[in-house]
Amino acid sequence: MTGQSRKQKYNAEELKELIHQYWQTGHPHQQEQLVSAYTPLVETLAKKFVRGQIMHEDLIQVGMIGLLASLRRFDPSFERSFESFAIPTIVGEIKRYIRDKTWSVHVPRRVKELSPKIKRVVDELTTQLQRSPQISDIAQHLGVTEEAVLETLEMGRSYHSLSMDSELEADNDGHTITLLDLVGSADPGYDQVEQHMMLDRALHVLDKREKEIIHLTFYQNLSQKQAGDVMGMSQMHISRLQRRALGKLREALRVEHLETVT
Repeated sequence: MTGQSRKQKYNAEELKELIHQYWQTGHPHQQEQLVSAYTPLVETLAKKFVRGQIMHEDLIQVGMIGLLASLRRFDPSFERSFESFAIPTIVGEIKRYIRDKTWSVHVPRRVKELSPKIKRVVDELTTQLQRSPQISDIAQHLGVTEEAVLETLEMGRSYHSLSMDSELEADNDGHTITLLDLVGSADPGYDQVEQHMMLDRALHVLDKREKEIIHLTFYQNLSQKQAGDVMGMSQMHISRLQRRALGKLREALRVEHLETVT
């Protein structure tokens, strides 16, 4: 978009004529001029929906999609102003974006659609009843079940999630920790302990010589040649006995696993 088109001002008649020309030709330059002229309208509409962590710029971009869709679909022959046609389309795009894209976790579409209705009804009933409405009041007013209201209110807490880097006050001195500090992690030591226990239970299938070879080569980390020197055997003999011992252990561990899962 050029700086000149951005600064161009149009009165109502000029805009009407430009829209009519664009409807006839679909020329990109005319579209650029119209987008520039109606950008303030999109910004104003987007600003009405800014809340919490939703960025104004994001809603403007979504609103611009609605503006472009309006320009493509608008028919001047209907004797209807472009603004009255475009505003509902732009607002609809913004509302869909808020409904579908700004939840921190996935929730069903029915919850996304019911949530804003509940918020509106709560305000209305609070004014009418001069008290906080009960779940039954809200359900009756909306024509839905109390379970649907409860489900939506519960899931509505997921609209925004906290970052794992969010700081929490840890003590009265003002020291802080993050949520990540409170999240536990799996300790690989537990798996190692369990594996050692299973192995110890399986060692009973080995004879004395096989147990000694396993102890030397796996617990003391000796090479097969070093283990052979300790036991007075050749490396080839140690290798053969080690393979046989490992085969017995694998079978014993397999049987123990099957007994555990069954």
